[in-house]
Amino acid sequence: MENNRNFFITIALSVLILTLWQVFYMNPKMEQQREQARVEQQRVEAQKKEAGGGANSGAAGTPAPTAGAIPNAPGGDTVTAASRDQAVAATKRVKIDTPSLEGSINLTGARLDDLKLKHYTETVDKNSPEIQLLNPQALPTGYFAEIGFVGTDKTGAVPSSDTVWSVEGNPTLTASTPVTLTYTNDKGLTFKRTISVDNDYMFTVSDTVQNSGSAAVSLFNYGRVTRYDKPAVASTYVLHEGLIGVTGTEGLAEYKYAAIEKDKEVKPGKSTDGWLGITDKYWAVTLVPTEKQSFQPRYAYFEDGRHRYQSDFLTDPINIEAGQSATVETEIFAGAKEVAKINAYEADRHIRQFNLLIDWGWFYFITKPMFWLIDTLYKFFGNFGLAILATTVIVKAIFFPLANKSYASMANMKKVQPKMVEIREKYADDKMKQQQAMMELYKTEKINPLAGCWPVALQIPVFFSLYKVLYITIEMRHAPFFGWIHDLAAPDPTSIFNLFGLLPFAAPAFLPHMGAWAVVMGITMFLQMRMNPAPPDPTQAAIFTWMPVIFTFMMGSFPAGLVIYWAWNNTLSILQQGVIMKRQGAKIELWDNLAALFRKKPSPAE
Repeated sequence: MENNRNFFITIALSVLILTLWQVFYMNPKMEQQREQARVEQQRVEAQKKEAGGGANSGAAGTPAPTAGAIPNAPGGDTVTAASRDQAVAATKRVKIDTPSLEGSINLTGARLDDLKLKHYTETVDKNSPEIQLLNPQALPTGYFAEIGFVGTDKTGAVPSSDTVWSVEGNPTLTASTPVTLTYTNDKGLTFKRTISVDNDYMFTVSDTVQNSGSAAVSLFNYGRVTRYDKPAVASTYVLHEGLIGVTGTEGLAEYKYAAIEKDKEVKPGKSTDGWLGITDKYWAVTLVPTEKQSFQPRYAYFEDGRHRYQSDFLTDPINIEAGQSATVETEIFAGAKEVAKINAYEADRHIRQFNLLIDWGWFYFITKPMFWLIDTLYKFFGNFGLAILATTVIVKAIFFPLANKSYASMANMKKVQPKMVEIREKYADDKMKQQQAMMELYKTEKINPLAGCWPVALQIPVFFSLYKVLYITIEMRHAPFFGWIHDLAAPDPTSIFNLFGLLPFAAPAFLPHMGAWAVVMGITMFLQMRMNPAPPDPTQAAIFTWMPVIFTFMMGSFPAGLVIYWAWNNTLSILQQGVIMKRQGAKIELWDNLAALFRKKPSPAE
């Protein structure tokens, strides 16, 4: 019975790992390839078009908004710029230059549509370009944040997508010098917008509206984050990418791109606080509306003209008496989802549940402590790889008593192995009596036949939480280890098929990826399994022999940090199990099992 249990547990674990590999690696990889091909096709088509019109060439064709409705994003049906530089140069702008950001604000619409992240590059190459978070609407990758107003007949024209603002004074936005924009309409309304930004990723847009007319007016304040394309990898099972927000009594709202394409529009209840926007794996753009006005949040997908995704809000009417003024303030987060900074914004600016911008998942109570531990150790060691190794040791220490008990029970099972073989032979034709005799033996010797499964079972939650941390947190992105590992969140770049770079050619793409660390992991797994006697059943023996090989190929495509963790964990388990078996007086089968691999097997005739 003990062998059958181990057999079924082994099969279940194999199926589990195969399923996870398909869900977390192969599915996202295929989606990434499809999206990259689509984006590339759009860019090629854009390059074939002659430049003209700029980012707002289609504004004239945009229908006028009705009172209380957010105006549609202009731009017509097609991409109108062949390059990013051309799209940026098509309109007047205010430069952005902070320790973390560079780019510009489009004075047409006062739109934030040109933003690069100084501290992050596309690849680990030192000459790799910076991450381009926001892009002008004229590009296939158009992505922007905009704050504006919706008026009535009494207000006249109010600032929206096609409004050209004037700059007062300082023409460059820095962390210490805000910029001021103004616009005056024909009804006596003067709009004064002050835009400031901190050293990181939070913009503050403060709009003061002065009513110099002779009658009271009402207008609405809106904000939107609009995107014309999807990221290369959109919403895997382990990560949410798409529209997101926390508003009203509904709390967290998440809409994947495919879901909002189906629903078209979702309007939660009105809110007086919270935030909403669009999130990627590592980056996000969100709006934090003013707390002075109740607002209506909305998540939408538009198919008129160019297809686009949008998270937006519209406030209740803002009433301004003649000769009076009103001020509304909106914050815009546009940057990297760094855990410490996200948490600081939530605490310091009182943004409700802003930490949910990072997708910690259902098992956040494991994932968040895991990240905290790794991050704390990183600050001590200065290397995330060493932090992962130290985390493995600490986790081993926490489960040390339980693991010791399990290994001790396994050692006892090895000592009674002859009695188990005797029972199988005695009751070979009566499985019922065989199982009864086995249970009586376990009871007499105080053995738990499932004890050997606990060390593996304990690894599973740690494995998942570490995978989640490596996959979602930007702190792990491009984090180096030693030697050839320059990004712990990416697969090992070496391949066994070109002898880890010794042969002068790249490994063929159709072959499975298996780097050096995956081979190390496979060897340690092989040695750990050889610590135990070979199963008497030939089928089980074959499974235990080939399992390290199968896992080696599967783990080769996982993040290098996860493979390093698994190899190090196996090594610690081998040492721990060896010490306990020696103390229990049980024979360590490792050397005999290894020698048996090279021992000549007798032929059937012999």
